Amino acid sequence: MRSPNRTAFALAIVYLVTACGMPAFAQTKIDEAWEILHVKLNEKDTAKRALAVRVLGLLPGDSQAEELSHKAVEDEKPEVRAAAATALGQLHSKSSIPWLHALLSDDEPSVALAAASALMGFKDPSAYDVYYEFLVGERKSSDGVIAEQMKTLKDKKKMAEIGVEQGLGFIPYAGIGLSAFKTLHADDTSPVRAAAAKMLVDDPDPETGQALVQASSDKSWVVKTAALEALAKRGDPLYLDGVVSAMSDDNTSVRCTAAAAVIHLSSLAAAKSARQKNTKPNVQ
Repeated sequence: MRSPNRTAFALAIVYLVTACGMPAFAQTKIDEAWEILHVKLNEKDTAKRALAVRVLGLLPGDSQAEELSHKAVEDEKPEVRAAAATALGQLHSKSSIPWLHALLSDDEPSVALAAASALMGFKDPSAYDVYYEFLVGERKSSDGVIAEQMKTLKDKKKMAEIGVEQGLGFIPYAGIGLSAFKTLHADDTSPVRAAAAKMLVDDPDPETGQALVQASSDKSWVVKTAALEALAKRGDPLYLDGVVSAMSDDNTSVRCTAAAAVIHLSSLAAAKSARQKNTKPNVQ
């Protein structure tokens, strides 16, 4: 019969051998995993390359993932470049900001949108310019961030493709997603433009505020609703007069959103007026 001491000693040896072997085993699996990604990153198939790039965003703090994402920024296919932008945003490395700035000027709008979305995570104001251009269909100035070749802004079919392909990815449809997609068949550009309006909430540029006021009277109820929501969230009473007329819109979504915006902005205007009144010096 085996003694308890000998049994315990044998179990200890087994444990030590197993424990010592685990790091090597784990390293082998890591190497195997990277090999899978490297193979897919060099695939001729664009979709497979894009998928491999996109998952690099699951590796924040990994220098190899960041390096490979930077390399993918220069891929010949826009799907891969867009995936690289998304991955760089998820990696949260400030060293990636210059790479994302370069992608803002990409000829392909889906790439520029992906880069803009990634930069929003860094609170980079240059991202707002991209969403402004998608909302109004033109630049703020001659030195806009999107390349001259971006005729897509006027191409309804291409804009619809962006809406379908990127829909619930980096374009923030939020609460209007379902309705926007239902509208897509009748109106090719409104979902993308509505999403752009939602992203302009925190842009402090007064020109953007005026663009949102104009969008609140757009032909598309989806765009109008998004613009009114953005104006309400911006919280600037300056735009109150610009949203009042939308309360008489035929569309229920527009009317309700406009009503809420008017209530909110009116309250802010009253509070501002009260503060100014209380700070005025008493004249004897």
